[in-house]
Amino acid sequence: MNNLIDVSVRIPEAEKQLTISISPVCIVVDNRNSPLELRITLPANGSNIPIILLSHGHGPSLYLPSKDGYAPLANYYAEQGFAVIQPTHANSKVAGLSQSHPDAPLFLKERYFEMQTILNNLASIENNSPYLAGRLDKQRIAVVGHSAGALTAAMLLGMQLIPSQRASKICQNMPDERIKAGVLLAAVGKGGTDLHDAVRERYPELNPDYLTMTTKTLVVYGDQDVSAHFTTRGADWHADPFYLSPGSDYLLTLIGAKHGLGGIAGFDAKETDDENSDRLSIVQKMTSAYLKSALYNNNAAWQEACDALKTFASQYAHFSCKH
Repeated sequence: MNNLIDVSVRIPEAEKQLTISISPVCIVVDNRNSPLELRITLPANGSNIPIILLSHGHGPSLYLPSKDGYAPLANYYAEQGFAVIQPTHANSKVAGLSQSHPDAPLFLKERYFEMQTILNNLASIENNSPYLAGRLDKQRIAVVGHSAGALTAAMLLGMQLIPSQRASKICQNMPDERIKAGVLLAAVGKGGTDLHDAVRERYPELNPDYLTMTTKTLVVYGDQDVSAHFTTRGADWHADPFYLSPGSDYLLTLIGAKHGLGGIAGFDAKETDDENSDRLSIVQKMTSAYLKSALYNNNAAWQEACDALKTFASQYAHFSCKH
């Protein structure tokens, strides 16, 4: 029951499950003095639970860009049957690395490495907690990221960063075959001449090549998300991964949405420049449905959600398909 939502209530979802949240889960990271801290939120009961790696952005709040943020997504995904793993990334103000680190300020290499470390340690993470042991489906793993987290997710899905003369910190990443699907929320678009000169100067590594991203992916953006401090283009810049990536099969456009996409980073948060309960609900339901159908053959959740969106909530969002 949520008195704050209206039309999005007609978009179907599974019955919500009782959930638990485990934090902090700590894993050792090579060449660091402190461990990588995680929060894991999952259904209280059941086994063979599919996994979502959830990568936070780099917003203005102190605590939301960490394992303790993005509760609207993490809690909802867990209620819908996923185990959500949230790291506190290297860029976090709470427990991140120093700005004097060679990978600062974007920490793209470190973010990618952190996600790889989580995947490499899934068995020990599971076995070291009585609430997790024997319950995770390590054959069904997805990644979801917002803003800088979308860039992190895209790297795991196969996107490459194009080197430039000044980009000495480029991460030569490879797609992680353990990840079967992804969702990019308010992702970074093309680099190069699409960026302001000052942005290219400060962030020479910010030059994504989505042509190498072949893992199936849903791209989500707001049609009012104008990142004028980054690019000379309009909000459609955030839709670039859909048009440029062979693996991106669907684009979800949120009408009237800005970078907060209705409030995914936190309830009543200053990150949210477009707080709207129906918009948030649509992001929750549509992304969850996409991942269910992407991870399970013959699962109709995505098609049913698309049909309901078109019928009942088209004033808030619409979708495009390549196929």
